[in-house]
Amino acid sequence: QVQLVESGGGLAQPGGSLRLSCAASGTMVNINVMGWYRQAPGKQRELVAVASRGGSTNYADSVKGRFTVSRDNTKVYLQMNSLKPEDTAVYYCNAGGIWYSDIFDNQQYWGQGTQVTVSS
Repeated sequence: QVQLVESGGGLAQPGGSLRLSCAASGTMVNINVMGWYRQAPGKQRELVAVASRGGSTNYADSVKGRFTVSRDNTKVYLQMNSLKPEDTAVYYCNAGGIWYSDIFDNQQYWGQGTQVTVSS
């Protein structure tokens, strides 16, 4: 079983920055894809940014040039700059494709979410 623990959410002013962190706990040796999704009130959960273990990344158009996703094995980070009020949402860490020493787990795992609020 995999647990994802997020940290770093909070309140920021428009134009400000926040950094989210997520660490996967367990006996895995690597994870295929880790990243971030968000869900604003009344909206569906959407992809923000993901990073593969090979180094490729994918971003939502709305955050390109402002957010940066990075990986450190079983940890993933999201640097958010030039924040806008429309970035306000609960941000969820996601991990998929878990490698253990002798098996592969193809399930998707989610963190509990961390609130990001952008307001003056």
